[in-house]
Amino acid sequence: MNFPKPKKINAEKYIAGQSLFKRKTAKIKLSANESALGPSPKAIRQYIKVGRNLKKYPDSEGVELRKILARKFSLDPNRIILGAGSDQILELICKAFINKDDEVIVPEYSFIIYRMYSKLYGAKVYFAKEKNYTISIKNILSKVTRKTKIVFLANPNNPTGTLISRHDLLKLRKKLRSNILLVVDDAYFEYVKNKNYSSGMKLFFNSKNVIITRTFSKIYGLAGLRIGWGYGPKKLIYALNQIKPPFNVNRPGLFAAATSIKDIKWLKREIKHTNRWAQIFYTHFKKLGIETNFSYANFLLINFDKIKKNSKNIFLKLAKSGIIVRTMDVYKIKNSLRVTIGTSSENRKFIKKLCKII
Repeated sequence: MNFPKPKKINAEKYIAGQSLFKRKTAKIKLSANESALGPSPKAIRQYIKVGRNLKKYPDSEGVELRKILARKFSLDPNRIILGAGSDQILELICKAFINKDDEVIVPEYSFIIYRMYSKLYGAKVYFAKEKNYTISIKNILSKVTRKTKIVFLANPNNPTGTLISRHDLLKLRKKLRSNILLVVDDAYFEYVKNKNYSSGMKLFFNSKNVIITRTFSKIYGLAGLRIGWGYGPKKLIYALNQIKPPFNVNRPGLFAAATSIKDIKWLKREIKHTNRWAQIFYTHFKKLGIETNFSYANFLLINFDKIKKNSKNIFLKLAKSGIIVRTMDVYKIKNSLRVTIGTSSENRKFIKKLCKII
């Protein structure tokens, strides 16, 4: 007897940051780069208010949220597309632009979603080596062939937390052929305080061959509502809208996002907290002899080679104490862990436990 068979999919599966260890909920979850302070209280109140009437469909085009985003960042609302998280925008890009055997270039250590969706839609993915866990423009350009269709990168980069300078990012776009799409993921841009940095949006808002993605999952603390957005040339955004599912962003999410982006006071509080603890983490890791780089996002990548410790053992000891961090196996970064900055209480407990383990 024959049964339906799914087609063979040649793509890696995204493994989310753990919330459980041996079937027990973690007391402290520092594995998913989630906001330390959570959503704006105003956004929570708006979510609860809208949640009382869930029988209504959301606005499929998210007109009001797009207007608010356009006013906030001085953009054209007609060039904004909304997604169920920025990863849906990334999938739509792959779906709209990739043909079988096209080539995509991603940095060696980059968000796994880029390669996952690229492979899903038939592309061959090439990895550009990094230098000291920092994206190398030179190495990206060395991978370009006549078949190259898209270059994906995040700035700051996930999972390394490092930056590409304004100069290098502009140089990359200039050196790439005009028919190669550059996708700049701005997921962590709000956390950056560095004079050599400019967000993808600031650099390329007028470009004809760059799409920028942003998210409400990180600094705005709305990861559970899945809201992201993209900005690019009208023709390219039109192409994405042709294949965007209807009602792809939920109604409470639209309202919560619109409210959260207006709460500047809460945003500044999250930035101040995260940057303060990034410095504290960095200092403690250095004192312990743990190799790390200063992060410009809400997480740090740490390596245990110098102190001759095993990252898996450290992960397990932390997990047994109720603290979950991120293993780096899926990124092929050996003997390393990624740690998200949590609340002050969570961070203190993590540092105390890590010091005891080391």
